Amino acid sequence: MVSIQISLPDDLAHDAQEHGLLESEVIAELLRAEIRLRAFDYILGIAEKLAETGEVPMTPEEVQAEIRAAREENAVRP
Repeated sequence: MVSIQISLPDDLAHDAQEHGLLESEVIAELLRAEIRLRAFDYILGIAEKLAETGEVPMTPEEVQAEIRAAREENAVRP
């Protein structure tokens, strides 16, 4: 486990302490939630860029066919 030290404005630190937000477990969950949110935003951004290209996404069947083809191509043959 890593220990970190942060500096906060006095009023924010006071309010956070009053609400129990400065506990390690709470901070860890807040950080996890923010990481999930940013990952989701990133994925949405990719989806928007894909939509702008006008390209039609592959169907699940097409994806599976590509995976099978790649596996066959990379298969070790005796």
